[in-house]
Amino acid sequence: MLIWAVNDPKRLSKATEKAIESASGQGGLAVSGITLWEISRLVANGALIINPPTEDFLDKMSSQTAVLPHYAQNRCSRLRAPSQDPFDPADRLIGATAWAAAIPLVTKDRAIRESARFPTIW
Repeated sequence: MLIWAVNDPKRLSKATEKAIESASGQGGLAVSGITLWEISRLVANGALIINPPTEDFLDKMSSQTAVLPHYAQNRCSRLRAPSQDPFDPADRLIGATAWAAAIPLVTKDRAIRESARFPTIW
């Protein structure tokens, strides 16, 4: 979603557009540090192509959003998720970060959206 917001905003849902607009007017957007790491990993593995180059994209995101820590130390119980929660460890960390920060997670990922423990917008 973060990549779409930067490179192809027409792919965003109306609810996502409204959430981004609202957050921008209320002090800004936040992104999990794990999200930035995951983007780097996907680009390095050839599973994702982004423009501008990865370092420039990550620098831009870091300067235009609040980068949230993943809260692993004090929120480990959120990571011991039941089977209906996302299996992907990065998705669990991203969800736990949003939960710990008490902000909804904007995602198209169905597994995350279907988790009752992570409030989401799409």
